[in-house]
Amino acid sequence: MDFAFTEAQTAVADLSRKIFAERVTPTSLKAAEADPDWIDRRLWIDVANAGLLATAIPEAEGGSGHGMQELCALLVEAGASVAPIPLWPVLLLGALPIAAHGSSAQKQRWLPGVASGETLLTAALAEENALDPTRPETTAARVGGRWSLDGVKICVPAAHLAARVLVPAAADGGVMVALVDPTGPGATLERAVTTDRQVHPHLELDGVVVEEPDVLGGSVAAGGDAGAGIVAWMLDRARTGLCALQLGVTEEAVRRTAAYLNERHQFGRPLSSFQATMLRAADAYIDTEAIRVTTWQAAWRIDSGLPAAEAVAVAHWWASDAGQRVVHATQHLHGGMGADIAYPIHRYFLWGKQIELMLQGPSAELARLGTMVATRLHQGVAGDSAVADADAAVRS
Repeated sequence: MDFAFTEAQTAVADLSRKIFAERVTPTSLKAAEADPDWIDRRLWIDVANAGLLATAIPEAEGGSGHGMQELCALLVEAGASVAPIPLWPVLLLGALPIAAHGSSAQKQRWLPGVASGETLLTAALAEENALDPTRPETTAARVGGRWSLDGVKICVPAAHLAARVLVPAAADGGVMVALVDPTGPGATLERAVTTDRQVHPHLELDGVVVEEPDVLGGSVAAGGDAGAGIVAWMLDRARTGLCALQLGVTEEAVRRTAAYLNERHQFGRPLSSFQATMLRAADAYIDTEAIRVTTWQAAWRIDSGLPAAEAVAVAHWWASDAGQRVVHATQHLHGGMGADIAYPIHRYFLWGKQIELMLQGPSAELARLGTMVATRLHQGVAGDSAVADADAAVRS
């Protein structure tokens, strides 16, 4: 893997950092958190006008045509500033799958609006009892030339703002992904607020009608698994995007904590000079670097068209396990200031914890990773370059 960023990746990171540094302030964060929709609309427009929402949109639909690494560069900076805009769901859950698997009509209808900031999209991957999104409990039944969807999707990011929600459903012995209007007949949104104060409503589907042109990837063949493949494709990219957000969160939390420990004095000495604080901060830094290298490895393999499932799983585990450890340590190292919600470090703790929950926690991912590695070894199939990391993680 080449760890050097390309000119395009550097440009995306630099531009994102500049905009977030100028626009994301304590005042704007408080205002967004008080907004029932949890969004800084001015910041969203600024990001769109800078062309950042078009990062991975194909050039034919008004985008820049970049890939996963450029998206991750944007998400790292969003995480570092805890930017109150729905970049991850709109770009990773909504736009990217349509760009890769949508029909020409679907791309032309939805992607230019995403690039301009006028259209928001998301996906409903989580269900209460179905832990594997590629095997949803939500069902889709044929009714003439249409589909009728029934089920409940939980914690759908930014569903209250979305023009369409990508909904995986069991259909004809396989899986389909439908583009659903969350405000249409039969669709009900129930407001839900997450740990980091974002709005992730539950989506109830009761006979929601979807026309054939609104099925991602085209018609559903009986017993086909194309839809499950699309969902697996979405999951790899969605999880990698969450890892990038977590990288930004932890990186900035460590930076702020180091500055605080150097500036704050006790017993006539800076807090950073005490061995206990030095060791705790050093562990947080090491964890953050592990999140960094595994995240970029996963993004690079995806962009390179290489097998990436194990690399994504390894990055997922580090972002979940080490991520919550880092934000806990950085808040703890702030002492009483860490518990003050008027002080900014608490947001990094809330974001880090929420990302861990969205990644379903380290134990679940470690079990999934162990199954992947064990299956591959049993079958004698070569894995990707994350195999050594995966095997080490499983043994630990």
